Amino acid sequence: MQNNSIKSVVATGIGSALFIIIGIFVNIPIFGNTSIQLQYAVLALFSTLFGPVAGFLIGFIGHALKDSIQYGSLSWAWILGSGIVGMGIGLLRQKYDISKGIFKLPNIIWFNLAQTVSVFVGYALIAPIGDKIQFAQSWSYLFVQGFVASVSNALTIGVGGTILLAIYAKTQTQAGSLSKE
Repeated sequence: MQNNSIKSVVATGIGSALFIIIGIFVNIPIFGNTSIQLQYAVLALFSTLFGPVAGFLIGFIGHALKDSIQYGSLSWAWILGSGIVGMGIGLLRQKYDISKGIFKLPNIIWFNLAQTVSVFVGYALIAPIGDKIQFAQSWSYLFVQGFVASVSNALTIGVGGTILLAIYAKTQTQAGSLSKE
C-alpha cells in the first residue's frame, strides 16, 4: 500500500511539472484566453496510470501553477475543471487498463467517452459557473468560452491522449503473451 502512495505522490509531482512545462511552451490560441493545449493528453495518460486522486491533483496543481507563472492570476473554476478532467478519466480507468498491454477499440471508446464527459463537465459546466461567481462575466461569453474549450480539449485528448495510451499499452507485456517453444 505504501509503495502505491509513494508512486502516486511522485506521479503527481512529475505529472504537474509536465502539465506546467507543456502548457506554457506548447499552446495554440483559439479564442479569448482559450487555446489548444497538449498537456491534457499527458494528464489523460497519468490519470489512466495512477487513478482519479493523482489525476485530480495533477490537473489542479498543474493548472494552478501554470496560470500563476504564465498569467499571474488564477481562475479557480478553470483550475477545478482541470482537476475534474483528471479525476473523471481516472475514475473509469479499469475500462481501458493500459497496464495489461491492451488498448483496443472498446477500450478506446470507453476512454474517449470518459474524457469527453469529464471535459464537458469541467469546462462547459463548472468553469463558466465559477467564472460567473468569481469575475461576474456575461453568461453568453462564459458558455461560449467553455464550449470552445471543451471541444478543443476533448479533441486534443481524443487524438493525443489516445495515441499516448496506445503507445504506452504497446510497451506492456500482455498476460499469456509469452510461450515456451
